[in-house]
Amino acid sequence: MLQTAEGFSEFVSDYFDFSIYIDADEADIEKWYIDRFLALRESVFQDPDSFFKFYALLSDEEAVATARGIWREINGRNLAENIAPTRDRASLILRKAADHRIDRIQLRRL
Repeated sequence: MLQTAEGFSEFVSDYFDFSIYIDADEADIEKWYIDRFLALRESVFQDPDSFFKFYALLSDEEAVATARGIWREINGRNLAENIAPTRDRASLILRKAADHRIDRIQLRRL
């Protein structure tokens, strides 16, 4: 919602009184993504009707490599190109540590 676009003078975020951005080190976000991918591989990816069922058949090493590849090519790029640039438009920035606890809060002047 905080994204901007070239050629536009109005943004969706202009209609919000308050916005929150949850921030973390990119290495931690990547690790969380890989951990979640592995957890899904052991659960919902096991469903024979799941679109993602082929991930359940990967070895541990193949699953980690696949998750890293998805992170690098899709999710990490989306973070860098579309999400991170919106950080400074947020009213409140919550910074998460590697253990998911909020370790810093930054409130912009309202």
